[in-house]
Amino acid sequence: MMIKAVKLFKNGYMLEPFAFGGEGMDGLNPAVRYRSSLQNYVIDTGDEVILVDTGMPKEFPEQVPDEKTPIFMGNKITDYVSALAEAGYKPEQVTKILVTHKHSDHTGELRSFPNAKIYASRTEAGSDELKALPNVLPVDFTDGPYYNFPSSQKIANHIFYIPAPGHTTGNSIVIVEDGGLFYMIHGDITYCDEALYANKLSVVFEDVKAARESLDRVRTFISEHPTVYCSTHTPLGYENLESKKVIDLNHPLEIIPPTETVVKTATGKYVCSICGYVYDPAVGDPSQGIPAGTRFEDLPEDWHCPRCKQNKDKFTKA
Repeated sequence: MMIKAVKLFKNGYMLEPFAFGGEGMDGLNPAVRYRSSLQNYVIDTGDEVILVDTGMPKEFPEQVPDEKTPIFMGNKITDYVSALAEAGYKPEQVTKILVTHKHSDHTGELRSFPNAKIYASRTEAGSDELKALPNVLPVDFTDGPYYNFPSSQKIANHIFYIPAPGHTTGNSIVIVEDGGLFYMIHGDITYCDEALYANKLSVVFEDVKAARESLDRVRTFISEHPTVYCSTHTPLGYENLESKKVIDLNHPLEIIPPTETVVKTATGKYVCSICGYVYDPAVGDPSQGIPAGTRFEDLPEDWHCPRCKQNKDKFTKA
């Protein structure tokens, strides 16, 4: 069994209120930043090549952050299919894809794998991001409990797909058992590992109560099993994987500050930092009656992302 990171963005950052503020902002400091990146994962069983999520769409524009940007994924390294090739795999080798949740930084290149079986919770399978794909298999998690998680679906020997709702209503995690360790590939249970140690939810959720229950279950599992925590939005995800670092919640990690941000020239487009939707003023937003030619700055204050319904303050320049 081999697990590899598919690295897509590097040298980003996120603000503490974004990463920690889901249940209240008291004591949080917007001047505090944590490292950010974007990577997904590939599981090579020897018999199958299984992906967990597929990154941003190839045409996704890079963010142009400012001091108020809640999360900057960083500078683009490469597109998903190219990154997968650098990890040693071709699209035709992929047999299965496990979707943690519907957001486009996790589903952006599902279209590049028409021959793979795409597993998604039944709730996510009906989302706008997935419903048009003919190879999506809705999952009902009928294989019973997995330790302290109430339900699961066994995907292959030692690979389990587990509901963990809250971030989205159909959010899921993947746990791989190998060499006496449990590799938890979790999507966005937390955006950074520092929030896992601090027991804090991010501000991004569809159901905050469910998100709290899922984080509690994750922390309980980690406290009872030697777990390598493989995150999507922090380089600690692949650093933990590469060193096989087991999480010890009683000993918080040393915080490494982000590197200096490299900012590119703004195009006039804006991107939702939550789901990746790109607002293009040349197109406008017909779904909300916004005509082509409308600058983002001129959108009504009650305008929201047509995909994930977040407010304007979750958008950054691209």
